[in-house]
Amino acid sequence: MAAVDLATHPGHLARRLQQAHYLLWNTMVSEETTSPQFAVMNALVAEPGLDQRTVGERVGLDRSTIAEVISRLSRRELLHKVRDPQDGRRSLLRLTDEGLRVHRKLTVRTARMNQVFLAPLSPEEQTVFFDLIRRVADAAEDLRNPAEPLVGQQG
Repeated sequence: MAAVDLATHPGHLARRLQQAHYLLWNTMVSEETTSPQFAVMNALVAEPGLDQRTVGERVGLDRSTIAEVISRLSRRELLHKVRDPQDGRRSLLRLTDEGLRVHRKLTVRTARMNQVFLAPLSPEEQTVFFDLIRRVADAAEDLRNPAEPLVGQQG
Protein backbone atom coordinates (compact mmCIF):
# COMPACT_ATOMS: atom_id res chain seq x y z
CA MET A 1 0.00 0.00 0.00
CA ALA A 2 1.33 3.44 -0.96
CA ALA A 3 1.72 6.29 1.50
CA VAL A 4 -0.91 9.01 1.33
CA ASP A 5 -0.07 12.65 0.67
CA LEU A 6 -0.80 14.30 4.01
CA ALA A 7 -0.76 17.70 2.28
CA THR A 8 -4.23 16.73 1.01
CA HIS A 9 -5.54 15.85 4.49
CA PRO A 10 -7.27 18.82 6.14
CA GLY A 11 -6.85 17.39 9.65
CA HIS A 12 -3.08 17.13 9.17
CA LEU A 13 -2.88 20.69 7.88
CA ALA A 14 -5.15 21.94 10.68
CA ARG A 15 -2.85 20.32 13.25
CA ARG A 16 0.21 21.96 11.67
CA LEU A 17 -1.61 25.30 11.64
CA GLN A 18 -2.53 24.84 15.31
CA GLN A 19 1.09 24.01 16.17
CA ALA A 20 2.26 27.20 14.45
CA HIS A 21 -0.39 29.22 16.29
CA TYR A 22 0.59 27.67 19.63
CA LEU A 23 4.27 28.50 19.05
CA LEU A 24 3.49 32.11 18.07
CA TRP A 25 1.06 32.49 20.97
CA ASN A 26 3.66 31.36 23.51
CA THR A 27 6.43 33.50 22.08
CA MET A 28 4.51 36.67 21.15
CA VAL A 29 1.43 36.79 23.39
CA SER A 30 1.70 34.91 26.67
CA GLU A 31 3.14 31.81 28.26
CA GLU A 32 0.74 32.02 31.20
CA THR A 33 -2.59 32.93 29.52
CA THR A 34 -3.68 30.43 26.89
CA SER A 35 -5.57 31.26 23.72
CA PRO A 36 -8.80 29.67 25.10
CA GLN A 37 -8.40 31.70 28.32
CA PHE A 38 -8.03 34.86 26.25
CA ALA A 39 -11.14 33.90 24.26
CA VAL A 40 -13.13 33.59 27.50
CA MET A 41 -11.81 36.93 28.75
CA ASN A 42 -12.69 38.51 25.41
CA ALA A 43 -16.24 37.13 25.56
CA LEU A 44 -16.64 38.66 29.03
CA VAL A 45 -15.34 42.02 27.83
CA ALA A 46 -17.94 41.92 25.06
CA GLU A 47 -20.75 40.68 27.35
CA PRO A 48 -20.00 41.03 31.07
CA GLY A 49 -22.14 38.87 33.33
CA LEU A 50 -22.57 35.81 31.13
CA ASP A 51 -22.95 32.42 32.76
CA GLN A 52 -20.35 29.68 32.23
CA ARG A 53 -22.44 27.64 29.74
CA THR A 54 -23.07 30.69 27.54
CA VAL A 55 -19.41 31.72 27.58
CA GLY A 56 -18.48 28.19 26.51
CA GLU A 57 -20.95 28.37 23.63
CA ARG A 58 -19.67 31.80 22.57
CA VAL A 59 -16.06 30.62 22.32
CA GLY A 60 -16.66 27.03 21.20
CA LEU A 61 -15.45 25.19 24.31
CA ASP A 62 -17.11 22.05 25.68
CA ARG A 63 -18.43 21.87 29.25
CA SER A 64 -15.37 20.29 30.86
CA THR A 65 -12.92 22.58 29.07
CA ILE A 66 -14.84 25.77 29.89
CA ALA A 67 -15.05 24.68 33.54
CA GLU A 68 -11.27 24.26 33.70
CA VAL A 69 -10.61 27.57 31.92
CA ILE A 70 -12.97 29.43 34.28
CA SER A 71 -11.34 27.75 37.27
CA ARG A 72 -7.84 28.78 36.18
CA LEU A 73 -8.87 32.38 35.47
CA SER A 74 -10.63 32.52 38.82
CA ARG A 75 -7.58 31.17 40.68
CA ARG A 76 -5.47 33.85 39.00
CA GLU A 77 -8.05 36.41 40.16
CA LEU A 78 -8.74 37.54 36.60
CA LEU A 79 -12.46 36.87 36.91
CA HIS A 80 -14.98 36.44 39.66
CA LYS A 81 -18.28 34.63 39.90
CA VAL A 82 -21.43 36.18 41.33
CA ARG A 83 -24.56 34.17 42.13
CA ASP A 84 -27.32 34.93 39.62
CA PRO A 85 -30.11 36.69 41.57
CA GLN A 86 -32.72 35.20 39.19
CA ASP A 87 -31.35 31.64 39.39
CA GLY A 88 -29.24 30.68 42.40
CA ARG A 89 -27.91 27.60 40.57
CA ARG A 90 -26.02 29.78 38.08
CA SER A 91 -23.01 31.99 38.51
CA LEU A 92 -22.48 35.09 36.42
CA LEU A 93 -18.92 35.86 35.36
CA ARG A 94 -17.13 39.19 35.25
CA LEU A 95 -13.52 40.11 34.73
CA THR A 96 -11.76 41.74 37.65
CA ASP A 97 -9.84 44.99 37.16
CA GLU A 98 -6.70 42.86 36.79
CA GLY A 99 -8.51 40.67 34.24
CA LEU A 100 -9.43 43.76 32.22
CA ARG A 101 -5.82 44.97 32.38
CA VAL A 102 -4.48 41.59 31.22
CA HIS A 103 -7.07 41.47 28.42
CA ARG A 104 -6.02 44.94 27.16
CA LYS A 105 -2.34 43.94 27.16
CA LEU A 106 -3.00 40.64 25.37
CA THR A 107 -5.27 42.27 22.79
CA VAL A 108 -2.33 44.37 21.54
CA ARG A 109 -0.07 41.32 21.48
CA THR A 110 -2.60 39.14 19.64
CA ALA A 111 -2.94 41.79 16.94
CA ARG A 112 0.82 41.70 16.37
CA MET A 113 0.86 37.89 16.46
CA ASN A 114 -1.93 37.70 13.89
CA GLN A 115 0.04 39.96 11.54
CA VAL A 116 2.98 37.56 11.72
CA PHE A 117 0.74 34.48 11.45
CA LEU A 118 -1.02 35.80 8.34
CA ALA A 119 2.02 37.45 6.72
CA PRO A 120 2.28 34.81 3.94
CA LEU A 121 -1.14 35.90 2.65
CA SER A 122 -2.16 39.08 0.84
CA PRO A 123 -5.06 41.05 2.39
CA GLU A 124 -7.40 39.56 -0.21
CA GLU A 125 -6.14 36.03 0.51
CA GLN A 126 -6.61 36.64 4.24
CA THR A 127 -10.26 37.49 3.61
CA VAL A 128 -10.74 34.27 1.61
CA PHE A 129 -8.79 32.26 4.22
CA PHE A 130 -11.03 33.50 7.05
CA ASP A 131 -14.16 32.83 5.03
CA LEU A 132 -13.08 29.27 4.24
CA ILE A 133 -11.88 28.27 7.71
CA ARG A 134 -14.96 29.86 9.30
CA ARG A 135 -17.20 27.82 6.99
CA VAL A 136 -15.37 24.59 7.82
CA ALA A 137 -15.36 25.40 11.56
CA ASP A 138 -19.09 26.23 11.49
CA ALA A 139 -19.82 22.97 9.68
CA ALA A 140 -17.72 21.09 12.24
CA GLU A 141 -19.83 22.62 15.02
CA ASP A 142 -22.90 21.14 13.33
CA LEU A 143 -21.28 17.69 13.55
CA ARG A 144 -21.50 17.82 17.35
CA ASN A 145 -25.31 17.79 17.29
CA PRO A 146 -26.38 16.81 13.79
CA ALA A 147 -30.06 17.20 12.97
CA GLU A 148 -29.75 14.19 10.67
CA PRO A 149 -27.48 11.13 10.97
CA LEU A 150 -24.03 11.53 9.43
CA VAL A 151 -23.45 9.92 6.04
CA GLY A 152 -22.57 6.27 6.47
CA GLN A 153 -24.27 5.94 9.86
CA GLN A 154 -27.28 3.73 10.15
CA GLY A 155 -29.97 4.44 12.76
